[in-house]
Amino acid sequence: MSHFSTVKTQLRKREPLLQALHDLGYCPQEGQKLVRGYRGQTVEAEVAVTIAKGGDIGFRWNDSTQAYELVTDLDLWQQQIPVERFLSKLTQRYALNSVLTATAEEGFEVAEEKRNLDGSIELVVTRWDP
Repeated sequence: MSHFSTVKTQLRKREPLLQALHDLGYCPQEGQKLVRGYRGQTVEAEVAVTIAKGGDIGFRWNDSTQAYELVTDLDLWQQQIPVERFLSKLTQRYALNSVLTATAEEGFEVAEEKRNLDGSIELVVTRWDP
């Protein structure tokens, strides 16, 4: 019996997802990787984070939703924060990285980045037009 859980996300691009995982201190691996769970069971994912203690964390592309979904064994979740908080932090970093990439492509530079007490992030970007 599989113990893996799948959680839908709105994470649609691989690069901001990889960067967000790096930002949170993880070392994601790309390609068809095996995500380990209960009693050595595995499931394939396109992005995987190997966890020394507990179950691995994976992200698998879902064609029907056009987004990555989190796949992990929630019974083995031993991260410092609950899975909901992990996804919240990951989604915030994903959004930040997406905005930074898009603004850089449009010629903007970050003039100020402010982290508020409530955990939100404010950006001020500027661009000089000749």
